[in-house]
Amino acid sequence: MLKNLDPLLGPDLLHVLASMGHGDELAVVDANFPAASFARRLVRVDGASATAVVRAVLSVMPLDTFVDAPLASMAVVGDAAAVPEAVREFDGIASKAHGSEAKRDALDRNAFYARAQSAYAIVQTGETRLYANLLLRKGVVQPGTVA
Repeated sequence: MLKNLDPLLGPDLLHVLASMGHGDELAVVDANFPAASFARRLVRVDGASATAVVRAVLSVMPLDTFVDAPLASMAVVGDAAAVPEAVREFDGIASKAHGSEAKRDALDRNAFYARAQSAYAIVQTGETRLYANLLLRKGVVQPGTVA
């Protein structure tokens, strides 16, 4: 057991997060996403929602401040302007963890699949809400912020 870590951050996920470098992307995806077909590295967190996993990840991983939008979600097919409930929650979680608004791009389905396929890793959750998929670009840990 480790202190002060979200219990969703198991050994495999912690290894992935620690191994990622600045600019690498992590895809956190729902239960319907074809993760096993696309992943270079796959971590499963079957019993958790995507929002809970994003919250846990962002408790230890900084977002990239060198890009306009360190987040990307999958746009709703047929209604690109729609913002699903899970995506609204992602926005709030990310902005709170980031300390300011964390901007997000909405990618069409195929563009999201292509980015997820090239991501450092995919974390598949047990999330059943549709369109609960998010790409997070890792930033840098600033000097003096590591205890």
